[in-house]
Amino acid sequence: MNKILSNKKAIVFFILPELLIFLFVVIYSVGCSFYYSLHSWNGITDKVFVGVQNYISLFVNNTDGFLKAMMNPLILAVLSVAIQLPLALFLAIVLARGIKGSNFFRTAFFIPVLFSSVVMGQLWSMIYNPNYGLLNAILENLGIIKTGIAWLGNKNTALICTFVAMIWKYIGYYMLLLYSAVKRIPAELFEAAEIDGATKFKAAWHVIIPLSMPSIKTTVVMIVIGALKAFDTIYVLTNGGPDHATEVTSTLMYTTIFKKNLYGYGSSMAVFIVIECLLFTVLLNLWKPKQYTY
Repeated sequence: MNKILSNKKAIVFFILPELLIFLFVVIYSVGCSFYYSLHSWNGITDKVFVGVQNYISLFVNNTDGFLKAMMNPLILAVLSVAIQLPLALFLAIVLARGIKGSNFFRTAFFIPVLFSSVVMGQLWSMIYNPNYGLLNAILENLGIIKTGIAWLGNKNTALICTFVAMIWKYIGYYMLLLYSAVKRIPAELFEAAEIDGATKFKAAWHVIIPLSMPSIKTTVVMIVIGALKAFDTIYVLTNGGPDHATEVTSTLMYTTIFKKNLYGYGSSMAVFIVIECLLFTVLLNLWKPKQYTY
């Protein structure tokens, strides 16, 4: 390994293809979006330079309800950190402690990650269906409701229902990240905690969580960034409806560019998403949890 790392030509040979792809796919695309965001363009006629007018329309004029679409991803990010992260950590701790059938459950929780967004959307659309959906059937049999509720058609419930679907799809991924961190903790530390009379909760709180903080921090960053650029789940389930209740920046950008042909205005939303994700990444990386060694 050291011999390979000392060969600078080999390093360049292996890194250069990925670097070129990154520069073309990411940097070039972001650069084009920024360029288009400074123009008024419908994709056909000549571009008209408008400077920062598109950005003024976003934040000052609140055209097309952009501020509402900007708030929903923030709500999803807060809910994800408050609910999805603890659930993923709980599952990781339980499965890492070697319960019976842990391999099966670990695989079962991860399977939804492999589903395409279309398949997941169809599945949850049927679950939420007001006429024959599983959720309404269960609630009706329990006597909680008398008639079916259009969960995705009600602006008061659509966002939370979409969030539940997102939890189901991605919790296995975050669970696996945290699972690997928990498994790296030496068993001797758990044995010492048990000898000292620590309960399982105290062992998790004082041993597992502190030693897993680097992985928890990484997971928080991924959860927040995933929520800020959420698109596929929302697009498939509600397409931003009803009445823009589940509209996020990504779906509004897609509608603006590809349905309204407002390439300049839509590109300004794309630039905002990139800047927002970078900003939150930097802010979250300023969080320096205490490092523990073992």
